[in-house]
Amino acid sequence: AIALIASTKMATTAADPFWGEPTTTLDWCENNYTVFEPIAEFWNTISNVAIILPCIFGLYDAVRFGTERRFWLSFVGLTMVGFGSWMFHMTLLWEYQLLDELPMILCAAVMVFCIVDDKWTTGVRGIAVVTGLVIYSVGVIAYYVVSKHPIFHQVAYAILVTLIIVCSHRRAGSVKNPAVRRMFYVGISSYLAGFVFWNLDNNICDSLHYLRTILPSFLCPLTQFHALWHVGVGFGSYLYILFTVAARAEQHGRAFEVRSFLGFNYLHMEPHSPSKRT
Repeated sequence: AIALIASTKMATTAADPFWGEPTTTLDWCENNYTVFEPIAEFWNTISNVAIILPCIFGLYDAVRFGTERRFWLSFVGLTMVGFGSWMFHMTLLWEYQLLDELPMILCAAVMVFCIVDDKWTTGVRGIAVVTGLVIYSVGVIAYYVVSKHPIFHQVAYAILVTLIIVCSHRRAGSVKNPAVRRMFYVGISSYLAGFVFWNLDNNICDSLHYLRTILPSFLCPLTQFHALWHVGVGFGSYLYILFTVAARAEQHGRAFEVRSFLGFNYLHMEPHSPSKRT
């Protein structure tokens, strides 16, 4: 069965943890304080670069090209998730766990708004959608902060992700540009591959610990499956946001190009003032 919560891990390795004893409700399969003293989970921390850097680049382009501000918020939200996750894994403190997990809900809610059909983002329907997403997000956050129940947070987040995938699949079917459709399918595949690593990290932790005792040290980082989850979700979410930007541009007749540099996709548009629409 797919686990919804990380398995209980062996106790903190360091006798005197740099950030104090962990206060988080989750502790992942990477041993604590074994690589670099100021970082509790080294690989789970630095792997957040795969979330942060693409989103900073994407935000720069989104602002430069004058896309709608909803896409700015998507990139900002995902960047906040990356920074929050960095702090969470570096410290294993509850307050920084929230800095990771609460932006996940908010960012996913923004992404839902970005992908729903035009008729649901304007007028009375648009107000209803925004109100519903705000109520859902605030309700989830309020309950989670009080209950500290990780499975509740994971299920609440999974509901939003499922809604995103369903709506996006429908939108991808109407997109004419094959490069844009490809971005969607590659992005979602990357995200789901990361999700597989997330679950493996939860379910076969003992086996991963054993592998780290027999593998050469330079191969051990490849057994840090939660770090690979960060890589998958970072790359996949970046491509997904690009897909929503491009699909929106195509729908409204705005010219754009899908370009690539060393396998890294990005969009090029003629800069203009951002739309007043959100």
